Amino acid sequence: MFIKISLLFFSMSTKEKFRTYENVFDNSTLRTLFKLSSQGYFDELKSPISVGKESNVFSASKGKDSVIVKIYRVNACDFKRMYNYIAGDPRFKDIQKQRRKVIDTWARREFSNLLTARKAGARVPAAHAVSSNVLVMEFIGNNKETAPKLKDKTPQDLKKFSENIILSLKKMYTYKLVHGDLSEYNILNYQEKPVLIDLSHTLTLQHPNAQELLKRDIQTLVHYFTKKGLSLSTEGVLKKIKHGIHL
Repeated sequence: MFIKISLLFFSMSTKEKFRTYENVFDNSTLRTLFKLSSQGYFDELKSPISVGKESNVFSASKGKDSVIVKIYRVNACDFKRMYNYIAGDPRFKDIQKQRRKVIDTWARREFSNLLTARKAGARVPAAHAVSSNVLVMEFIGNNKETAPKLKDKTPQDLKKFSENIILSLKKMYTYKLVHGDLSEYNILNYQEKPVLIDLSHTLTLQHPNAQELLKRDIQTLVHYFTKKGLSLSTEGVLKKIKHGIHL
């Protein structure tokens, strides 16, 4: 009875606080949020950080600290596109083409990518937990505000910052991972050091599109830093990532 009452209270208060975000807090998601909260991964959702077609990201309290709660949108996201993307990933080759299962797998995929990238030594948020369509991970920032994205804060030392990004990409490549969706929108500038985020599109080298997407990532990176006045080449960066040239 206590659990039912608590879940009802949690559902009502959460829906009221975030009522403007449609298709986020369906009943299944509410149950998942309550489960993760009761397991101690976070205490209370605080405020929205980003709202997108694929997912909504919130800050949440955990004692005196903060964490990130990423909720993949069950009703609004393009699960068919997600399915086509996952279908080439050997880690999830048995996935069924059902909306809920695809979205839950997408969340597990990002969780797995974060764990592997972190193990490789890449600068990415620590993954804390995943359940259904909800992912809990490290809060990157000063515990009150998230670190700005690269698009919003230009590094003081462009060369050093770019080298650190390349180093993280190289470490991921060593562990057979390619980010797959790299841009200034999913790189944080945290204390003048890059943190790569949004690893839901990250894929293994076994994926047939891995090399194509790696090159696209690098072209996007080179384009950004070239606009800022730093001389980089796609071929040069690719060589550093693939062949281990010391940075």
